[in-house]
This record gives sequence, structure tokens and C-alpha cells, in this order.
Amino acid sequence: MTLTDLLGDAAGSADACRAFSVWPATTTEEGGGRVLLAGVPLADIAEAHGTPVYVLDEAEIRDRCRTYRAAFADADVHYAAKAFLCRGLVRLVDEEGLGLDVCSAGELALAVTAGFPPERILLHGNAKSPSDLDTALRLRVGRIVIDSAAEIARLAAAVGPRGHQRVMLRVTPGVAAGGHAKVRTGTDDQKFGLSLRDGHAQHAVARVFGQPQLELTGLHCHLGSQITEVKPYLTAVRRLVGLMARIRDAHGVVLPELDLGGGHGIAYRPGDPVLDPTALARRLRTTLAQSCAAAGLPVPRLLVEPGRAVVGPAGVALYRVLAVKTSGGRGFAAVDGGMSDNPRPALYGVRYAPRLIGRHSTAPAVPTIVAGRHCEAGDLLAEDVELPADLRPGDLLAVPVAGAYHLSMASSYNLVGRPPVVAVRDGAARLLVRRETLKDLSARDVGV
Repeated sequence: MTLTDLLGDAAGSADACRAFSVWPATTTEEGGGRVLLAGVPLADIAEAHGTPVYVLDEAEIRDRCRTYRAAFADADVHYAAKAFLCRGLVRLVDEEGLGLDVCSAGELALAVTAGFPPERILLHGNAKSPSDLDTALRLRVGRIVIDSAAEIARLAAAVGPRGHQRVMLRVTPGVAAGGHAKVRTGTDDQKFGLSLRDGHAQHAVARVFGQPQLELTGLHCHLGSQITEVKPYLTAVRRLVGLMARIRDAHGVVLPELDLGGGHGIAYRPGDPVLDPTALARRLRTTLAQSCAAAGLPVPRLLVEPGRAVVGPAGVALYRVLAVKTSGGRGFAAVDGGMSDNPRPALYGVRYAPRLIGRHSTAPAVPTIVAGRHCEAGDLLAEDVELPADLRPGDLLAVPVAGAYHLSMASSYNLVGRPPVVAVRDGAARLLVRRETLKDLSARDVGV
């Protein structure tokens, strides 16, 4: 073998590693374009369960849970259920020792009925319904995160004069961070939390202290989503510790907990920036200790709430190509899913890296738009991605990093049922969530 051959082989290996860099660690590729996840051929899953279908790599989820547990060994890690939730995932998160945060009575009830300890659950929400609060109190959740001043009296009344509920207060620290304007929640111009800047947060603290049945355990903030820099979190820590010092001075109370939410960014395409949880934990720990020392406060117990960073990279979505055509000089590949199972490209302009699987193509790669099946011009799953020029109906496309905010945000638009979820581990596949059928959709329609 010549040096040129060796260099060519090395380059090919590097290209292959880069191509799968955002896929689960168990991903392998065999001859003929055969791609396996945890030893299970993805084409076999598509054949057995139809498409679209979501595949979750259980080992990837567990590994990410353990990475967070190790990085935040002296803190509490709560999985953010809004990213994706099902009974199988609830059990996995419980087994890995994480807590859980939920945003509705539905998420809460699913978690508890699946066996998750309610004392390790936080309830969030900017507009909690009476049902949300009643369910949380009945099931005895660990903490309820208060989001508005009006919620304080409502919650106190629901608890009753002889009851007791631990609460946190969501504070808006005035920090702009996040991958899109619609997911930046740390600033004063959006719907979440109580402003630190205008004094609403301090006023709410006083009101909570006026309700003896509510125990304020700490402050909470969430800056946004897809944050890939540590600096915004450090700024939030300094500002919230400052508020904790003012609470001590005004009320003589030292709050024992500080929750910094989640929003930790992940890579959707090779080369995208990510937020390293280990580096984040190290710098948070240092900044928190320094800020508390300067304020004369003991260091509070830290809480973090990763969701996307735990489950997002563990998921792969499979689609079947239904049509290929050229229009206006642009190539389109229409697939059997779209914005009903993944609205994120339409909502946030998210970019993905689809890949042809199930066969090997020697055709040159050409810019292609992967279009959804729905009657919307904006139903595009991926724009101008490099796919083989000989792409044809019947081909399988796989979209990595599909574990978060896909099925959890899915709809039945055009009365297209939501896809199933299949978990893979050690060469075996099992169904976690079945496909939504026309019978399911019709059962809700009682107007005839």
C-alpha cells in the first residue's frame, strides 16, 4: 500500500468520524450503507415499525445522565421533562438518580404513575392551572416554582392554613442568552419570571414570607435554550447571589437553594458549538463560591435542569422518501413526515444533517431540500443539505439529534398520527410509544 493510499484511508476514516460526530456513540456503519444503532440496523426498525419513527439510544441517555451526575456531584440534577417524556424514560431517569421537572398536571401524573418519587419533582409553569396546582399538592411534589405574584395567594389558598409546601421563586436576572429570540427567557421582555431589575422579585419574596404555609427554599432562573457559552450563567449567579444577600438583610432569611435551570446547547450538525457540562459545573462552582464569600453567605445547594442535553443527541428520526423533484432550480426530496412530528425548523429555523441510510450511493452529493408532507410551504425539515444525486422514492433518510422537542411538540396536523418511539440497547429494540392511529384521532371526535 502506498503513502497516498494510507493518507486516503486516513482521510476517509476522518470523514466518516465527522459524518457521525453528532450521532449516538453506539452508531456503526457496515457495507452497503447499513447503519446500526446499539447494534440494531435502523433499516430493520423502519421495516418493522414503519416511518416516520423515532429511535432512542438508551446507552447514550444513560451516559449523559451519568456525565451530569459526575460533573454536578455536589448539586441536584433534574431532567427537564418538556424535552421528551414517556414512561420508559421516566424509569430510566429514576434509575440514573436524576430528579425531574415538569410543566403540567399531565407530565406530573405520567411521571408519578410510572413510579417516579414525587419528592424529587419540581413543577414549573408561567400560567399553572387549578388542575396543575391541585395535582401537585395531591401528589406532594418536592417544590413548586412560583412564576408570578398572583400565583402566591392562589397557591397558599390551595395549600390551606394547615398545609405546607416548599416553593422556589423564578427570577428574571436580565441576561440575554439562547439560540433564537423565541427561546430567550432570561430578559425582562418575555412572559416568564419576576424581574430582578424593577423590584418585582423582591416584592414577591416578601409576599411568600407572608404565607406561613409556603416555605421558600430558594431562587430559580432559566436563561433560555441552546446556550453554548458559560458566561451568561456566571452573570446570572452573581446577580442572584446579590438578591439572596438582600433577602438576608431585609428578612433575616438565608435561602439554601439556587436553581439555574437548563438550556445547555448541543450540536445538531458536525462542527456546531456545544456547552460542556463538566466545564460549566467547574466554573459555576468557582463563581458561586466567590460570590457567596463576597456577600457573606453560605454556598447554597445548586440545582440544574438539563433536558435537550440529556435526550436530544440520543434520538434519530427515520423517514421514507416519497418523491424527488426539481423546482425553480432547487432539488426537493419529500418525505413521509414533517412539521407535525418536528415543528422546530418552521418555528426556529433549526438546521439538521440528514443522511441516506440502507444503501450505498456513489453519486455526487448535491444541495437538497428535505420537504415535509404537509400542506404548508414552510414545512421543510432541512434546507440545502448535501444528499446523493440519485436519491429516489423508497430511500430511507435518518435525521440525528432528534430526541428532544420533536415528539413532545408534535401535533396531528392534517390528521397525520404522531410517530412511534423505539428504544435500542445491546442489539435489541423495544417499543416505548406506539404510533398514533386514525382510530385514536377519530375517538376524540364525538360530534356525529
